[in-house]
Amino acid sequence: MRDLQQPGRSAVRAMDGLVATSHPLSSLAAIDMLRSGGNAMDAAVCAAAVQAVVEPQSTGIGGDCFVLFAPSGNDKVIGFNGSGRSPASATLDWYLDNGFAEIPDLGAHAVTVPGAIDAWCRLLEDHGRKGIDAALAPAIRYAEEGYVILDRVAFDWDDAVPRLRSDPTAARIFLKSGEPLRPGDVHRQPELAATMRTIAAKGRAGFYEGEVADDLVRRLKELGGHHTLGDFGATTGDYVEPVKTHYRGLDIHQMPPNNQGLTALLMLNILSGFELSKLDPNGADRLHLEIEAGRLAYHDRDAFVGDPALVHVPVAELLAPAYAARLATSIQADRAMTHLPRVRLPGSDTVYISVVDRDRNAVSFINSTYESFGSGVVGPKSGVVLQNRGRSFRLVRDHPNAIAPGKRPMHTIMPGMATANGRAIMPFGVMGGSYQPVGHVHVLSNLLDFGMDPQEAIDAPRVYHNDGKVAVERSVPSATVEGLRRLGHDVMPAVEPLGGGQLVWIDWENGTLTGASDPRKDGCAIGY
Repeated sequence: MRDLQQPGRSAVRAMDGLVATSHPLSSLAAIDMLRSGGNAMDAAVCAAAVQAVVEPQSTGIGGDCFVLFAPSGNDKVIGFNGSGRSPASATLDWYLDNGFAEIPDLGAHAVTVPGAIDAWCRLLEDHGRKGIDAALAPAIRYAEEGYVILDRVAFDWDDAVPRLRSDPTAARIFLKSGEPLRPGDVHRQPELAATMRTIAAKGRAGFYEGEVADDLVRRLKELGGHHTLGDFGATTGDYVEPVKTHYRGLDIHQMPPNNQGLTALLMLNILSGFELSKLDPNGADRLHLEIEAGRLAYHDRDAFVGDPALVHVPVAELLAPAYAARLATSIQADRAMTHLPRVRLPGSDTVYISVVDRDRNAVSFINSTYESFGSGVVGPKSGVVLQNRGRSFRLVRDHPNAIAPGKRPMHTIMPGMATANGRAIMPFGVMGGSYQPVGHVHVLSNLLDFGMDPQEAIDAPRVYHNDGKVAVERSVPSATVEGLRRLGHDVMPAVEPLGGGQLVWIDWENGTLTGASDPRKDGCAIGY
């Protein structure tokens, strides 16, 4: 139990249903959906749709999603890959011949065809009780009638001003006299509301065909993109088999490639060989081991992960216990490794949603437009912010993540699910671009190695190794910072909070649910 005399908040506990998201309007809409007869999938899509309006810097219907689903709380976890693909004419040769050294983060070339709406419609048809019209209703109301800008949303919005100014439609919709909105301002998105009404009436065809698709393709072509109406019409998500490993009594499930989820599993495999529970959870020794395991796992992520439909990804080999044990021998307890090349890991803005309903259907759901306000390209008539997930592609021949026609890029957004003894135990996730594997591992270790309750596990201080430096949050003890420096780490203050997470823990014996939501965001867990 937390120290009630210290700042913080208690975990949320309930019996019939529990939702945890990064925005209170999203959590409330999902709870309303559950209480009106919807199930966990209905609630998750409803929550994602609200956040597509009220957190436009982080997510939207012009983005992608991934989902892990445990029907009735069993351990036969279903994965759904709702990530989009590059245009059919986007060849590596074209980019190299036209002088590109990398995919730019702004503009049409960063845009892969959005997969979110196809995924939402498919998941509701297959696993929901209500339709896309009911799921979109709260989001449409907020887009039409307005919503209040919250503090973390405004923090991110302020940082994205140059991006928004680069596109006239983005500037018109998301800036006020050329300046960002502030906490307490009311914002409306009538064009997006109209688009969502079209989708509510027509389903996926309302996005991938007709006026909305025409608007988006026309704008992308004006900016030099390869996108066609055929690319939009051909978009379809896929059911996939999750990948998993075992850690401290739980099976941990992640999305397979093209997702980076196996990065977290490789980290867990490496760390399973160390007795973390004997260390100070916020001490330098524990965080050093996490940092080093992450450096090894990210090195392999960047070397091997791509779209398995087009390249071979050696998943079984990467997740073999013997391989992790071999990697672990590179880690020295008394000093940082020096043999690994520096890897720059871009951040992103994302929303993660965790839902469990009365029937113990458990949904782990993540949706994103990647970097803040995605590509900066907004449909002039539709109001849709298009993602910049194509930014993840490499322009390197024979690299597994090299751009190619109709290819999915390596994806950072990753839902997690824990199971044990034939049952789902916890849908969980931590947002934050490439930080996410570290975030997943840190929260899991807080729970399983150090016995923290769900809210404590999410609240705990975080560090992150990126591009040769270790970013530390202000809550990291000063003695720990100095300890990391003595171990050879180049430590710097984190310029923004590291990630943001949610989870719901299922206690089958007592018939209860315990939820937590990250104070680094604006959201909350709500149960009933």
